[in-house]
Amino acid sequence: MQEGIIDQLKIQEKFFLNTVSCLTEEDSGFKPNEEMYTVAQHIGHTAETYDWFIEGAFGSGFNMNFENYVEEMKKYTSLSKTVEQLKTSIANAIEKIKSYSEEELMMPITGEIMTGSPKMVIVYALGDHTAHNRGSLAVYARLLGKKPQMPYGEV
Repeated sequence: MQEGIIDQLKIQEKFFLNTVSCLTEEDSGFKPNEEMYTVAQHIGHTAETYDWFIEGAFGSGFNMNFENYVEEMKKYTSLSKTVEQLKTSIANAIEKIKSYSEEELMMPITGEIMTGSPKMVIVYALGDHTAHNRGSLAVYARLLGKKPQMPYGEV
């Protein structure tokens, strides 16, 4: 079971990195309008979501305080730094999954999100969330006149 979950996390990373591979550091601050995330903020947000889901399912629970979240996202200004953060967050998630037995992965989630579901299902929620942000970034790339790589190909 662990191997399949870990493979899913690696695939999510590969697909995301393939999509953003056409973007450059100069694109970090691009956003289609003032109310949207920048390229760097999308990637930073995606990285933080891995940490949030892991902590929510396996740690102290889901932090539901989103009051200043938009303001917090302003700290992300560099594509390269947020890509590294994403890689680290996924690597940390993989290490966390490796540390749990199959029985622990099947224990129910408690708290506000996905209550009662086996803890392992967060990987599928992460896949859905990551695909959403990957799609947004593909649109951003096209707005910048770039052609994003097919996510399912090789890096």
